[in-house]
Amino acid sequence: MIDHISLQVQNLKAATAFYRRVLEPLGYQLFFDTDDTAAFGTKYPQFWLNHRPDLPRAHPGTGAHVCLRAPSDEAVSLFHASALELGGTDDGAPGPRQALMTRYFGAFIRDLDGNRVEAVCFPKKAT
Repeated sequence: MIDHISLQVQNLKAATAFYRRVLEPLGYQLFFDTDDTAAFGTKYPQFWLNHRPDLPRAHPGTGAHVCLRAPSDEAVSLFHASALELGGTDDGAPGPRQALMTRYFGAFIRDLDGNRVEAVCFPKKAT
């Protein structure tokens, strides 16, 4: 089981403000921030931002992304809309999707540093 993830960001203050609002619909809160890192989570720090001003933006061709659980389809849509409003980019609009093992409702964004982040909600009953 994965305990936490970290993303590199060039501008920690901007990224922290971005994620404070984008993660709110998913139930995440800011636990702390320093000059070098910020940590968000639902019960403890699970989603970390690390200040790396000299590293390049995430390259879209890497295929890497982070996926976070959302409590509802509406939360997924709010996650996506907030990201776009704050300067993130669309990488997959909110909607139903078919994965290998189940259907789900999800959305993909690219943050201010090009990191690909997804929010998903799984149905209560399999359809």
